[in-house]
Amino acid sequence: MTGRTLRIDSVVTRGGDAGQTSLGDGSRQRKDSLRVEAYGTVDEANAILGVLRAALGSQHPQDAVLVRIQSLLFDVGADLCVPGPMGATLRIDDRPVALIEAQITSLLEHQSPLDSFVLPAGSMAAAQAHVARTVIRRAERRVVTLAAAEEVNQAVIRLLNRLSDYLFVLARHLNDNGRADVLWQRGAASEA
Repeated sequence: MTGRTLRIDSVVTRGGDAGQTSLGDGSRQRKDSLRVEAYGTVDEANAILGVLRAALGSQHPQDAVLVRIQSLLFDVGADLCVPGPMGATLRIDDRPVALIEAQITSLLEHQSPLDSFVLPAGSMAAAQAHVARTVIRRAERRVVTLAAAEEVNQAVIRLLNRLSDYLFVLARHLNDNGRADVLWQRGAASEA
């Protein structure tokens, strides 16, 4: 939060003990509501990115990108936790999508085009990037489900879609720019 100080005096509030939580506008919803599920899955994706960053180490050039993405995912959560019309609160726009696309383009410059599907494997960091990619995809599905029932900022969906693309390309980067990728072997199970 630029220019403002955030202060959390108590983590234990007991406000959710009955299975409800407060949204950003102060209203209460069940913890298994579509909206809470959507921003909760974004939070889960953010935690997985923390695991990926730990696997990479703070000296890796992509760590700075990932820390920005983690902050961005907090903005996504803030956007999703406030129902209602756009404009009154923090809302994501398409500027972060362009930044993610630039990262994808930069990483792709060093990778050969694919001629097979890639298994989620390889180095530990690449495998973590694949896990993060799949959790981001789940978050995207949860937001799409929410958008079918309530108003949702469509830029959030575009951003989550692009983040999963970035994490796929990052996984290949972490597998020696694809040279250490583990490729899908069609029909391999029937040959065993």
